[in-house]
Amino acid sequence: MPISSLKGTCIYRYVSIVAMAALFHPGVSLAGGNEVNFSLTDNPARWFDTGTTIAGTRSLAVAKPGVRVNFSGNSNTVHTRTSVIYPTGAAGMPFNTPPRKSGDSVTLKTPGLYVFTCSIHPYMLGAVIVDDPNTSGLDLGNSISLINGITVPSSSDLATRLLHTFFVATNPANWQNYASNTPWHITYPNVDVRVDIGVVNLPTVLNARYGNDRALEPLQNPVMPAVGEVWVATQFETASGKSKPGTVTAVSGATWQVTRKVALPSINMNNAHNMWTDRNQNVIYATQWFDSKLAVYDRQTGALIRNVSVGEAPAHVMTRTDTDELHITNNGDTRTDSVMELAPLATGVERRIDIGRGNAHAHWMSHDGKKMVTPNVLTGDTTEYSFGSNSVESILPASTPFGHPLATGMMPDASKYYVANMLDNTMTVVNMNTHAVIKTINLIANYNPVTGAITGPVGALPIQTPVSPDGKNMVTANMLSGTITVIDTRPGVPTSDAVVAMLPCDPGCHGVQYGAKQGGGYYAYVASKFSNRLLVVDPDPNGDGNPSDAVIAGKVGLFASAGTQRDATITGNPGMGGQGVLPVPVIYNGWVQNLPAAWKSQLTAAQQNPAQ
Repeated sequence: MPISSLKGTCIYRYVSIVAMAALFHPGVSLAGGNEVNFSLTDNPARWFDTGTTIAGTRSLAVAKPGVRVNFSGNSNTVHTRTSVIYPTGAAGMPFNTPPRKSGDSVTLKTPGLYVFTCSIHPYMLGAVIVDDPNTSGLDLGNSISLINGITVPSSSDLATRLLHTFFVATNPANWQNYASNTPWHITYPNVDVRVDIGVVNLPTVLNARYGNDRALEPLQNPVMPAVGEVWVATQFETASGKSKPGTVTAVSGATWQVTRKVALPSINMNNAHNMWTDRNQNVIYATQWFDSKLAVYDRQTGALIRNVSVGEAPAHVMTRTDTDELHITNNGDTRTDSVMELAPLATGVERRIDIGRGNAHAHWMSHDGKKMVTPNVLTGDTTEYSFGSNSVESILPASTPFGHPLATGMMPDASKYYVANMLDNTMTVVNMNTHAVIKTINLIANYNPVTGAITGPVGALPIQTPVSPDGKNMVTANMLSGTITVIDTRPGVPTSDAVVAMLPCDPGCHGVQYGAKQGGGYYAYVASKFSNRLLVVDPDPNGDGNPSDAVIAGKVGLFASAGTQRDATITGNPGMGGQGVLPVPVIYNGWVQNLPAAWKSQLTAAQQNPAQ
C-alpha cells in the first residue's frame, strides 16, 4: 500500500513518517531520536551500510528535518563523504570531506533527497530522504542539484535515472545475472514520493520509464576468436576463505570460456580493481582498490607471488615500455607524490613520483616510456609528467572543480591524450606537444536531461576510455546511460574527435581494454559492475578504419563452470563487479614490440607494429 494512503491528520502524518523512518533505519525511532548511522565498508552494495534492509537495499534511510547523519569507517582504506545529489538550495550543501578513515557527521535540515558517495570510489552510494511530516508523500524536493552544479526538476529523466541507478547499485538482487534464466527484475520501495509535479508512486514511474521484468538476451560467442586471453576484475564476487570481496577472472580467447578464478584467500585480496602484466606476460599485477596493496600472481597457475604495500586505494597499474618498471596511482592519497614506481616484477618500491597533484586514478603511459598522464580526481585537472626530466610538464584543467576526471587514453604516437570527466559527462582532448586543451567533447549533447529524449549517441558518466592500438578509435564505458560510445580518433577526417557510434551496455558499464583479434584487427572488451557478462566490441568490423559501424561482436559470461580452475569456492555474486580488464598479450604500441616470440608470432604484421 502506498505510504500516502496511510496519512491522515497532521498528528497521524507525524507518527506515520517517524514509523516509516524507523523501518528504514533503527536510529530514527518513535522515541524521538533523529539520527542516521552509515558504516562505510568494503562490501558489495553495502558500501554505505545502515544495518537495516528495506526493499533489498541497506543504503537508504528516511528521517525528519534536522537529522544528524553519521559516517563511520569500517573499511581497509580511505573514503570521502560527498553529497553528490541534494535538494537545490539545501542548507549546508554541498557537503564534502577529504579522504579519510575517521568518522564525520552532517545535519540535514531541508526536506528532499540527499545521495552521498565516495569521490575515490564513486559508485559507493548512500541516500537519506528528509521528509516533512506535514506533507503527503516522501519529499524528494522540487529540484535536485549535483555537486558539479547541474540542477534539474525532481521529476526529470536525469533525476529518476539517478534513482534507478541507486536502487540497482545497492541491491545485488537487482543486478543482471546471465547465469539465470529468469527475467531481470528490479525491486523498488513501494512508496509515494513528492516531486515538483506532485505526489507520484515511485515504482510506477521508474518501471514506466526504464522497464522491468525484462528477459535477458542470450550469451553469444564472437564468431572470430581472439589471441590469448582476457582477465577481468570481477570485483564483487565473493569466495571461501576470505572476508573481503573480489576475484580476477580469466576468459579464453579461443573458446570464450572462463578458465580460471583467482581469489587469493591467503592474502584476503580486497576488491581487485585493475590489472597489468610484465613484459613477458608471465605475472599479473592487480591493484586492491579498497586496500593499500598490489597483488602479484602467476598468470598460468594463479599462485600468489607477493603482496606489496603501495599506498591508500591503489587504482591502476601500468608498466613502462623501456624499463618494465610499474607505476601505480594511489587514488586515496592526497599528497602530490601519489604515484608509486616499483621495480620490474614488483620486487620492491623504488620511489614516489611527484605529479603536482594527489588522487590520480586511471593513468596512461607513452609508447616510448618517456611520458605519463594522470586524471586528478579531486582537483578537476590532469598532469603530464616527463620521465626524461623527472618533472611535471603541465597541469591543465580537465573539468569543473567537481567534474571528477577519472580515466585517460593516449594516441599511440603520444601526440594527444583524452580525459574522461565522469560527473561533467565530457571528454577533454589535450595536445601533448603544446600542452594545451584543444577540444572538449560533450557526451550528453544529444540528451535532454528533463524529458529524457535522445537524438544521437549519448554517454553519461564516462569511465574507462582507451584509444585503440592503431589510433583509429576510442571506446568509452558510460555508467549512467548504460552505453558504450565510440569516438573517431583519426586525425584529418571530418569526424575526428567526434562521437560516431553508440552501443548498448549493462548496468554499471565500467572497464575497457583492447586485445588482438585473430587474423587482424582488434576487439574492445567492456566489463560492467552490476552484471556478470563481458561485452566484446568490434570497433571496425569491415576493416576500413572508420569506427562508425562498430558492433557488439559477442556477449560472454564471467561466471565459473565445472571446468573452471580456482583457488577458492565461489560463494556469492558470481562473476559480478566487472571493472578493470586486461587482455593478454598486451598489444598497445610500445608494449607489443617487446612481446616474446611465442606471443608475437600469433599477431599479424599490422598488429605487431600498430602505429605504422
